[in-house]
Amino acid sequence: MASIGTLYTTPAQHNGKRIRATAALAGVSVDLPDNYTHFQDNLKPEFLSKFPLGKIPALDAADGFKLFETSAIARYIAAQAPNTTLLGSSLKEAALIDQWVSLIDSEISSNSRLYFGLILGRLTPYSKPMLTNFQEGAVRGLKTVEQHLATRTFLVGERISLADLTLATVVQRYTAVFIDAPLRAQLPNVIRHLETVANQPALKDIFGPLDYVEKAVQYTPPAKEKKDAKPAAAPAPKAEKKPKAKPAEEDEEEDDLIKEEPKAKNPLDDLPKSPFNLEDWKRAYSNKETRGAGGALEWFYEHFDKEGFSLWRVDFKYNNELTQTFMSSNQIGGFFNRLEASRKYLFGSMGVLGQTNDSILSGALIVRGPEVKAVVEVAPDWESYAYERIDLDDAAQKAFFEAALAWDLEVDGKKWVDGKNFK
Repeated sequence: MASIGTLYTTPAQHNGKRIRATAALAGVSVDLPDNYTHFQDNLKPEFLSKFPLGKIPALDAADGFKLFETSAIARYIAAQAPNTTLLGSSLKEAALIDQWVSLIDSEISSNSRLYFGLILGRLTPYSKPMLTNFQEGAVRGLKTVEQHLATRTFLVGERISLADLTLATVVQRYTAVFIDAPLRAQLPNVIRHLETVANQPALKDIFGPLDYVEKAVQYTPPAKEKKDAKPAAAPAPKAEKKPKAKPAEEDEEEDDLIKEEPKAKNPLDDLPKSPFNLEDWKRAYSNKETRGAGGALEWFYEHFDKEGFSLWRVDFKYNNELTQTFMSSNQIGGFFNRLEASRKYLFGSMGVLGQTNDSILSGALIVRGPEVKAVVEVAPDWESYAYERIDLDDAAQKAFFEAALAWDLEVDGKKWVDGKNFK
């Protein structure tokens, strides 16, 4: 069979494994690039002209078709073999497969990735509460899958689907990081599922050996510099030390992202100093009741600096695409995760309003500076939301702001059912 095209990935990349496994089960031939070096070749103009974000996996099809993003490529390749059950054998099965893929990507993979980023020091500063939040989010997703698999071999139907390949590649990645022996004891069906999928004859070479960590990788604070005592005599020169090799898991993690060059100072840091301390506000919001005497809103109005900060209403533009309310909540969580680089400049409170198949996403942001774009454009999907400045002198806009923070917002008869904060 002629190759469908070239798939840019690396052997260890779990997202690439998902696509390669899909191709193997679909009977679709796909080429891997010769002599590809990640963080080098994907930064070259010829690669960026095809895939502007420089991310992998990326598919350069033989007919000139270009495609990036893991789920899109996997679905496209699976659809080349209509007689397989990778995408389901009915509309309902197809929808269930999409449901599980979405949950695995947004709850398990996303939270695990952020957890690992904190452990490696790639997300700074390190925060134990943030680490716990990411870990709990991933475990919550894993236990949801664990319960579902208690009476099933596969996630949907009786044969391997794209949902199973998604789950197995993600779980394999993180059994080497934080799904340690105590956690695996709580997930026997998830581990059984991984071993079932990974040991399929057509997939064994793609998955390779399964690596189970006994104890989750822990955060190690950077060593503090010590002041050397004044030596009595100059020490003899020491042999030059070779740089230590990076841990294998650090080399492999996030290999779909471009390593960033040192960033220039953020222009928001050059704004005049504000008397409103955003971190103090976040603590007040977390520790006080939102409404009422002595509450968080009272604290806010006492301290808010309208010259140094601005308030914004935020609304999702594509509410007609929302289905299950828990998936809509995941949409907010994913957006907030992608705003991580602006944590020191931003507070947010957003919620799902309405019911299944009839919901909206709406809320309020407190941002440093006079314009919202400078703060939110770090999220690739920031333009999927509409932003409108909130004027506290307008009674209706002030009521909206307060309700968004208090999680009792109601818009066009749709009541608040779930929410998330960005703190």
